[in-house]
Amino acid sequence: MIKHSFSRRSMLHGLGVTMALPWLESTKVWGDLDNSHSDSSEAPVRLGVIFSGNGFHSKEWWAKGTGEGMQLGRVLQPLQAHREKMTFISGLYHEEARKGNIHSSQTGNVLSGAPISSGGVIRSGTSFDQLIAKSYGKSTRVPSLVLGCERSNPSVHKNYSMLYSSHISWTSPTTPTPLEIYPALAFDRLFKDKATPADQSVLDAVYEDAKNLRLKVSAADRQKLDEYLNSVREVETRIQNARTRGELQGWRPTIEKANIQRPADGVPQDIAEHMKLMCDIMVLGFQTDTTRVTTLKLNNDHSALRFPNLPSVQQPGNGIDYMIHHLLSHSDGEDWLKVNQFFMEQIAYIANRLDSIQEGSRTLLDNTMLLSCSSMMAGARHDNDQLPILLLGRAGNQIQGGKVLDYRTGADRQLCRLFMSMMEKMEVKLDRFGDANHKLEEV
Repeated sequence: MIKHSFSRRSMLHGLGVTMALPWLESTKVWGDLDNSHSDSSEAPVRLGVIFSGNGFHSKEWWAKGTGEGMQLGRVLQPLQAHREKMTFISGLYHEEARKGNIHSSQTGNVLSGAPISSGGVIRSGTSFDQLIAKSYGKSTRVPSLVLGCERSNPSVHKNYSMLYSSHISWTSPTTPTPLEIYPALAFDRLFKDKATPADQSVLDAVYEDAKNLRLKVSAADRQKLDEYLNSVREVETRIQNARTRGELQGWRPTIEKANIQRPADGVPQDIAEHMKLMCDIMVLGFQTDTTRVTTLKLNNDHSALRFPNLPSVQQPGNGIDYMIHHLLSHSDGEDWLKVNQFFMEQIAYIANRLDSIQEGSRTLLDNTMLLSCSSMMAGARHDNDQLPILLLGRAGNQIQGGKVLDYRTGADRQLCRLFMSMMEKMEVKLDRFGDANHKLEEV
């Protein structure tokens, strides 16, 4: 694995803006430490963690077989095209998460396996994504990007803080990593030296630098650069449109129109648009190597999101907004299945985008680990003795993909074993993490 140095990273610069470049064949975008290399450096490995609260449809979360012949349950149907780069894992869990048996106690340690404190004390464990960000992430402008599509819940449920249900990424045992739910501010975090909504377009700011770069690179790289800049412009435009349309879905206000002036720079009213924007921002962060670690929480555990964008099967003619996500999860009906598939469509969208971006001989998905997880198998039972886990991508050809791993009858079923394996692929080697003291060899 070729190491990378952020101090030698190629950038586009403009007034108040620093914008990283995608992989290019004719210039050392990532800057090899070994100056003898004449070609561009090998693309780095990225980590994307995507969390869906409240579990999934209990009868339709399954996979069997290998490669193109892998068969998927109905929840996973949106991921059909990526079976060869998928690792479906069953049987792993966190022992510490089983002690409270409520949403908060099962979610706050989903990426750490650490004990959870109750009684007004906030304490979990540093999550594995942040351990990676503290070392591997130092090579990038933004060590870690933590995104969400639902606001944090500051209340208390059965003696456990609901902050645990709202945060899966933890910078330290007592500090949840700040969660960005505003697409505009997440976008600014990637590209702007100072996040101010009145700033000019990122692309306008770096125009001269980009124009000069086009004169120095190959025809293929000019096309790649143009495609990349166009994708940035598209996201900018959609964010500008989305921020004018109101507040986040999830709870229903007591009045239909605001009785005070609406604050500027809100989040999209349409939950589908909100999620897609956050997915695009994750891809842009990886594509530009502005960050190599992104955690996207599609919703909270104990979520209050509603889905009027999805037509109801159980109530024809209506959207699935008659019940909040948490309550809907207590059934195994067709509407619950449709919501599950909607969440998988977000992951499929990210995978499609990543797989369409070439980085030398591999795609960006080949150079990425996308971890999909939840803190329970099924919301109806709060069962977390085996968690719904799958990996997409190949981590720079370090993961084979196209297989099903079943640990339900094994002795060492710690989910932290998987985290140890994933950390090692990003140059973070530990003798122990959470309740595990050895990695998952099959990954």
